[in-house]
Amino acid sequence: MGGKAIENSLGWVFFDTDVYTLLMRLAINLFVLTVVIRYLYYPKTKRKDYLFTYYVIGVITFFICFSLKKLDIDTGMGLGLFAIFGIIRYRTNTVEIKEMTYLFLVIGLSVINSLASNNISLLEVIIVNGVMILLTAGLEYLWLLKHETRKTIVYERIDLIKPESYDEMMADLVARTGLNINRFEVGKINFLRDVAQVMIYYYESDQSFSDYSAQGDSSSSYD
Repeated sequence: MGGKAIENSLGWVFFDTDVYTLLMRLAINLFVLTVVIRYLYYPKTKRKDYLFTYYVIGVITFFICFSLKKLDIDTGMGLGLFAIFGIIRYRTNTVEIKEMTYLFLVIGLSVINSLASNNISLLEVIIVNGVMILLTAGLEYLWLLKHETRKTIVYERIDLIKPESYDEMMADLVARTGLNINRFEVGKINFLRDVAQVMIYYYESDQSFSDYSAQGDSSSSYD
């Protein structure tokens, strides 16, 4: 462990020069994550729930790997850590992805805090926990203040799917669903049945129907 270390009464090293390495690599990681998630992924999909997930998982994974790199972890312990994270199933239909992301965050911070020792300074542990708390709070209450939900419907007025009829189709969707729709996308088109799959996007906070906020990625039919 490089640099002069100051030990506190708890048996932890309060500071070492690896803190500078942590901050530098964290800055690089956040920059790369922002480019990939915010400027490559998000403009194409507009999925704010996954944006939250990618940021939190990317940063907590970085912290876990940085922490484990400084510890002497044997094979059994390493496999045990993989087993802990193996309980998370992001394809489940009973728990939404944001709740699963919070579960991943809680487990990750618990692993880091439990494995902290003289090889990881107290200042590094404080930085790890502080950054994750600030990142999560910022994403929840500042950047992602409005949660955009999507719903797939089967739409039979196939004459309105033309780009020049966008406003008319938007008005029809709003009138028939009762939702304050933010935008929509036309998916698969079946000319034999004269129907099309339409993905509508709306903000949960703008709706007064509890059943629409239960599942953000469900499928409905308006024939």
